[in-house]
Amino acid sequence: MLKHKDHFHGSDLEKIEEIYGIKKETITSFSANVNPLGISPLLRDTLSRHVDAITSYPDREYTQLRKSICAYTGAQFENIIVGNGSTELISLFIQTTHPEKALILGPTYSEYEREISLEGGQTLYYPLREENDFQMDVDDFCSKLNDTIDLLVLCNPNNPTASAISRKEMRKILDTALQYGTFVMVDETYEEFAPAERKISSIPLTNNYTNLIVLRGISKFFAAPGLRLGYAVTGNPDLLKHINTKKNPWTINSLAEIAGCIMFSDQEYIEKTKKLITSERERMMKELSQIEQVKIYPSCTNFILVKILKETITSEMVFEHCIKKGLMIRDCSTFPFLDNSYIRFCIMSPEKNSELLSAIKESLSLV
Repeated sequence: MLKHKDHFHGSDLEKIEEIYGIKKETITSFSANVNPLGISPLLRDTLSRHVDAITSYPDREYTQLRKSICAYTGAQFENIIVGNGSTELISLFIQTTHPEKALILGPTYSEYEREISLEGGQTLYYPLREENDFQMDVDDFCSKLNDTIDLLVLCNPNNPTASAISRKEMRKILDTALQYGTFVMVDETYEEFAPAERKISSIPLTNNYTNLIVLRGISKFFAAPGLRLGYAVTGNPDLLKHINTKKNPWTINSLAEIAGCIMFSDQEYIEKTKKLITSERERMMKELSQIEQVKIYPSCTNFILVKILKETITSEMVFEHCIKKGLMIRDCSTFPFLDNSYIRFCIMSPEKNSELLSAIKESLSLV
């Protein structure tokens, strides 16, 4: 197993408060990758009216919630399964399929490797190359597949590189994987931040491929990690049956079920989020590209990966400078295949984004 160093997660504000003596309420987390608009206004205004729902058990089939997800994503109703965050569904999928050997796109989220290891599986990594701006060479990737690999794990768009695989490229991966009997798990946690014209989502492909499962949650785009609501889409009925057999009933509470239905229908909030992320991403990329001491990588989601080119400045130094101003970024030296020249930060409000850009510029002139 690759060694994952200790790091500050975007939710570790108590730890930051203890170490740096900064009140957590004053910290802006550019590390958590959460929608800066906060929760859906429609949800805020209406959820309290449904509080009596907790006096009854949720619908065991979560019919209304799955219909809402169907309307929101275009997935077929019978292909949708819901869970207590996408983390539960990742665990259930791994427990159900028992992959002996998995190939993971890297650098990426460490939980995939952990879950596979807990089931006794072996993990290999296909590292994205910096010289290609961390964009996947699909032909090369497909050439690495063989019949010893049971599972491919692809975060798309990928965290922390912000790179993405197009739907056309994903078809090629799925076709190749199908030849070897390999299942493909695609984590689309950040897909909703991507422009629609990029055609990144693999959900439409679940209608044609039985070796595919797509996972999503509401933690990032809908800014509701505390609700613990996730869903998966697959066109493999046997897999759905097996996961449902392992899955405990009622892992989503009644209010989370109702909240999901409300959020997925808040079209004004959804469009406002996409507009903000797109405009601020373009602005920040433009400003960062004018700084000679850094290199930025293409992003189609709500965060940006940056390489520090000034040899006397490290990611830890930039983190320290920013956190003392109440701005928490991610030191990416903790990711496999990256070192202490990489930082990552998400897109927040225009005002906070400007503060962060100024702080980064300041940090580059420290030494």
